[in-house]
Amino acid sequence: MPVTLYVVDANGAQHNITATAGQSVLDAVGQAGIDGLLGECGGCCSCATCHCYVEADPQAGLATPDEAEATMLDFVALPRLTNSRLACQLVISPSSDGLRIRLPERQF
Repeated sequence: MPVTLYVVDANGAQHNITATAGQSVLDAVGQAGIDGLLGECGGCCSCATCHCYVEADPQAGLATPDEAEATMLDFVALPRLTNSRLACQLVISPSSDGLRIRLPERQF
């Protein structure tokens, strides 16, 4: 089932992208050709270079961060906020339709 995500890049431009349930936000944003999420570890939750801010309330049915993600969020380049997440750990579901993600200015 296709899901629409709204991705705001570091310059403030909004990109409307179509993703698939079961796909990670990291993969969906990368496939859409939007810069800003590096995912240097390949999406294994071991580098914190896919830091993003989830701008939804509630967070579109997303699972809460597990211990590994919570630990890696301590190593992001820009301030960790209450809505900070790693895009590799955000799995899209049908309830994610309309999810808004903001990308930070940098990952290092």
